Amino acid sequence: MSNINELTLAKELIKFPSVTPQDAGAIGFLAKKLKKLGFDCKILEFKDKNKKSKPIKNIYARLGTKRPNLCYAGHTDVVPPGNMKDWTVSPFKPIIKNNHLIGRGANDMKSSIACFVSAVEKFLKKRKKFVGSISFLITGDEEGMAINGTKKVVDYLKKRNEKIDFCIVGEPTNPNKLGEMIKIGRRGSISGTIMIIGSQGHVAYPHLSNNPINTLVKICRKLKEKKLDKGNKNFQPSNLEFTSINVDNKAANVIPGSAKAQFNIRFNNLHTSGSLKKKINSIVKNLSKKNKCKFKIDFHVNGESFLTKPNKTIFMAKNIIKRITKITPVFSTTGGTSDARFIKKISPCLEFGLVNKTMHKIDECVSLKDLKNLTKIYLNILEDYFK
Repeated sequence: MSNINELTLAKELIKFPSVTPQDAGAIGFLAKKLKKLGFDCKILEFKDKNKKSKPIKNIYARLGTKRPNLCYAGHTDVVPPGNMKDWTVSPFKPIIKNNHLIGRGANDMKSSIACFVSAVEKFLKKRKKFVGSISFLITGDEEGMAINGTKKVVDYLKKRNEKIDFCIVGEPTNPNKLGEMIKIGRRGSISGTIMIIGSQGHVAYPHLSNNPINTLVKICRKLKEKKLDKGNKNFQPSNLEFTSINVDNKAANVIPGSAKAQFNIRFNNLHTSGSLKKKINSIVKNLSKKNKCKFKIDFHVNGESFLTKPNKTIFMAKNIIKRITKITPVFSTTGGTSDARFIKKISPCLEFGLVNKTMHKIDECVSLKDLKNLTKIYLNILEDYFK
């Protein structure tokens, strides 16, 4: 068994320009690495028949057949680098500067994958025989539409009665220093578009038309004024934000026939997407009726809120992180959504990875010290889990 160095593997993975939905060879490369460690690798390619989405490659790899099955979940896809001229290095030609590895995906989240693979290799050298299984669930569709990635792999595993007993999601969770934060849940996310239909007319004769903008403004005000909740001990207050208001009208002397607004709600476990849809529908319907307008609402549910109750494995991970980093991590549900929202349907999970302050930014980077310490953390979790 050859030595797998986390820094070397992170560099190799970053070299693949796997901008969602392009795989660029990253999944196949990782599968070869895992096969050399003895993993049974299945490359799962999914395509949604009803939507304009490109096929996505994913891996489910497992070593062993017994339980418990400890799974590591992550993604090889990255966000676009943006203006290449703004980078001090070529984003897909990783370079070390000031004890930091720079490149797109260094932080989110190819380096975390490299750390776990390295930890597994070290674990297997120490423990050739252990009771249980280690698995990887790696997708190429986390940064994109998330239609043909982890969601479908989870469905695939459920159909085959494949059991995962605990999952570590390697997303970058720490705001400033490695060891600060473990994610044990996430807020839900629902997006929507409200269209109000009035009647077009001349601005000089407003009584002969019905301006939909007036009604839309009242709806927006009502939705923003009404606080959804005050939060609870595990979650911050839910929040609705309007992200755009559009009126397709270039003429200054014409009252438009329609107007629409786009919004997103990040919600805690005091709500479901269904209860929020009802609440919004009710407000829009009442104000539209009062102002004699028609309306149309389109919703898209990105994920429900969820919380993993801290258990023996989560507290074990917390103690290991504290021991290695000298920082006591807090349990948190902050931030955006992650693929944990799909995995929690089949397994309890925690999220722990690198420092996230450069993710999606120009010159995305990770400290070399953090790479070594994250590998140590993952190795210690493997050793304690299979004790």
